[in-house]
Amino acid sequence: MRALVVDHGGAGPVRFADVDEPVPSTGEALVEIRHIGLNFGELNYVHQWPAGAVHGHDAAGVVVRAASDGSGPPEGTRVAVGMARHAWAERVAVSPASLGTVPEGLDPADGAALGIAGVTALRVLRTRSLLARDVLITGASGGVGHFAVQLAALAGARVTALVGSPERAAGLRELGADKVLTDLAETGYRFDLVLDTVGGPLVAQAWSSLAEGGTVHVVGYSSGQDTTFPSGVLFGFGEPRSIATYGDMTPTSGDLADLLGLMAAGKLSAPVGLRGDWQDVADAVRALFARKVHGKIVLDVT
Repeated sequence: MRALVVDHGGAGPVRFADVDEPVPSTGEALVEIRHIGLNFGELNYVHQWPAGAVHGHDAAGVVVRAASDGSGPPEGTRVAVGMARHAWAERVAVSPASLGTVPEGLDPADGAALGIAGVTALRVLRTRSLLARDVLITGASGGVGHFAVQLAALAGARVTALVGSPERAAGLRELGADKVLTDLAETGYRFDLVLDTVGGPLVAQAWSSLAEGGTVHVVGYSSGQDTTFPSGVLFGFGEPRSIATYGDMTPTSGDLADLLGLMAAGKLSAPVGLRGDWQDVADAVRALFARKVHGKIVLDVT
């Protein structure tokens, strides 16, 4: 079968290759993949995976063989695959712990957009009550950012979305952002929660805009820059503030079910900024790295 595998050469980060068919264990379902969802991190930091390995974590498809131990969805079920391994192939063996059933009436391609981005946003925003709280989402035009803006607004937060340019602000107010900024200095707000996907100097700026008892959750570092804190800014009186990292790799099936349920109810939309064919993955990767895509990239497996 065909798959997208890790390529450490100059033509990378992924290339097509013929690979062996997956052999499911007793606790795995065999899923025929119809759509894959690209993520910046897994492509930009591809050196962290071995060359030649089937790549990708997010996808959607149909169960063609249920797990033989009776767990998970039955044959014929449309599923989203979230934060699994080796997902960018024509068929994949997946634990039911990484599957969410796609409700009737919902495009499975939207399920392929969830995975890393949707689950990350959901898990960070669940760390505290957001009702009538001030929340800052940095890199709000990206996949995680689009989901986070919507979910924070659903939870009753006052949402500020920070983007890199005015062009990347399109649509964020419609998703629930109360304010859309291109410079954090434009606001005098003190934020109870910051979900940061950018890293670098922005983390120090967000820290200076943090309310007492607030937390900066660092979920990405797309800027690739170091963070430097001026002397003394990490000292303060009052309720302690904190910086938290994110690396939750626990099973995603429950989170996927919640997100898919919100989508089916019309309360959450998938931020698909580019839809295409997986044959054109090289063009899609270039667009992703050039920051030309608002939201997620979903490619159809043909």
